[in-house]
Amino acid sequence: MVKGIEESGIPVVHICTVVPISLTVGANRIVPAIAIPHPLGDPNLSKAEEYKVRKRIVDKALHALTVEVTEQTVFEN
Repeated sequence: MVKGIEESGIPVVHICTVVPISLTVGANRIVPAIAIPHPLGDPNLSKAEEYKVRKRIVDKALHALTVEVTEQTVFEN
């Protein structure tokens, strides 16, 4: 689905927990997440620390939307 949306001219960021799978399916903008059961957080952290983790990932994804890419790109956290 990511490739189809991109082909229509809308940039997409794939936030994922397993980067090799995203690379295999052809996602162009990839932002690594935390873990499969909790991709955008860590329930073992305090509420304030978890918010920081989530914000960092979302900020990275928003930044990735603004970058022109010509090949698959992983935006490391």
